[in-house]
Amino acid sequence: MSGHIPVDESCISAFQELKGRRDINTVIYRLSDDLTTVIFDAKGNLTHDELLKALPADEPRYAVHDLLFASSDGARQEKTVLISWCPARTTAEEKTAHSSGYSSLRNLLEGVQVHVPATDLSDVEYRALVSRAS
Repeated sequence: MSGHIPVDESCISAFQELKGRRDINTVIYRLSDDLTTVIFDAKGNLTHDELLKALPADEPRYAVHDLLFASSDGARQEKTVLISWCPARTTAEEKTAHSSGYSSLRNLLEGVQVHVPATDLSDVEYRALVSRAS
């Protein structure tokens, strides 16, 4: 399977909602069961711990998250992060489709400032995200 996997329209509208409203800080996407399309999975106002719990141990996901943190001079910062979650137990076929879907999302979601490839929860710990965003 090569080229870009299409992204369902609901993914884009959920992303616009995240960008336009303050009561949502996270949108999660996944591959369709036949691995041919990126589809909307969930959205909400998640704490960092809830975000980690939303990433399954054995299935890939994509998560857009508004990360709030203080910069080294103490100023409040906010960055939109796109996490490519592809845990070790993902099958080879899923990994290939996931990678293609990630490329599609990167091209479509305007305003994402930080891209985070993650295969393990340590890659998406709060401090790890902040160090990538800083």
